[in-house]
Amino acid sequence: MSDTGNKHNDPTCPTPISDYDTIQLAHGSGGKLTNDLISRLFVISFNNSILVRQDDQAVLEINGMKLAFTTDSFVVDPIFFEGGDIGDLAVNGTINDIVMSGAIPLYLSCAMIIEEGLPLPELQKVVQSLQAAAKAANVLIVTGDTKVVNKGKGDKLFINTSGIGLIEHSYDISASSLQPGDQLIINGTVADHGMAVLTQREGLSFQSRIKSDTASLDGIVKKIMEAGGSSVHAMRDPTRGGVAATLNEFAESSQVGIEIMESSFSIKPEVRGACEMLGIDPLYVANEGKLIVAVAKQKADEVLQVMRSDPLGSESSIIGQVTDTRPGAVIIQTNIGGRRFVDMPVGEQLPRIC
Repeated sequence: MSDTGNKHNDPTCPTPISDYDTIQLAHGSGGKLTNDLISRLFVISFNNSILVRQDDQAVLEINGMKLAFTTDSFVVDPIFFEGGDIGDLAVNGTINDIVMSGAIPLYLSCAMIIEEGLPLPELQKVVQSLQAAAKAANVLIVTGDTKVVNKGKGDKLFINTSGIGLIEHSYDISASSLQPGDQLIINGTVADHGMAVLTQREGLSFQSRIKSDTASLDGIVKKIMEAGGSSVHAMRDPTRGGVAATLNEFAESSQVGIEIMESSFSIKPEVRGACEMLGIDPLYVANEGKLIVAVAKQKADEVLQVMRSDPLGSESSIIGQVTDTRPGAVIIQTNIGGRRFVDMPVGEQLPRIC
């Protein structure tokens, strides 16, 4: 880390972008350095009322229609992993960003950056996964782009997908809309995806194979919206940075406190074992088929029940609540009776997992 060459005194850059002179892996972790890069460089440079909300998608109003628009890039290593591959991950991840606004996903684009030398059967397998995932979610891939880079310059395959969805409600579902008393609900086990990718990459084996939870959440979100209506204040899928990053983003954006209970989280034994062996907190590990919902207390039980009725939500649980104390902070009640802060992740524990 260095203080030199950082343009701290440059009048065109009044706020330091980072404590680093060069981009680090941690700038892509979904944690503090990612947020610093986004808020201090991109948001300032492209500043507008839509972007400044920093939700998973942009909500656009065009000729009386409300649309959700999002884009995402996928650089996972390896490109095939237990439970999925880079293809269905790209489709599901982009659809999930769209539906976190309560939108109905409609169309996707798909751009591929392919490294010279990638076996054609592997590319065909990825394309088949893309199509199967899109078909399952009833969306169409309608445009795209293909580029090929020299061998050794692209690490097999990178995919960018953008998506558009239709918003038919008038609610303000946003990370900035949480209110004291809101209950926080998650739809199942945590840390599955990140540990599936990492253990396969590192060649680690366990008695039970760890499978990614990659899935499209459009069906369960539809049930949440029907049950919760205007009582649904925020939804987000805890991908990079895991549950910890998402809850900190909620707390910071809405300037509320968040209190969660360690005992309320469900973690598969093999995932817990892998996390313990590697010294990783499961709350900081990426998920690809999970969402956290903030819903008004009076509707929480109803929303919880409809989530449990969905195949992707059978293990849904209330993990905590929103408070008006310690704005911007997330506090966890531990299993041994203590309390501690859950901070925004700083470094990059698990690079190249999504």
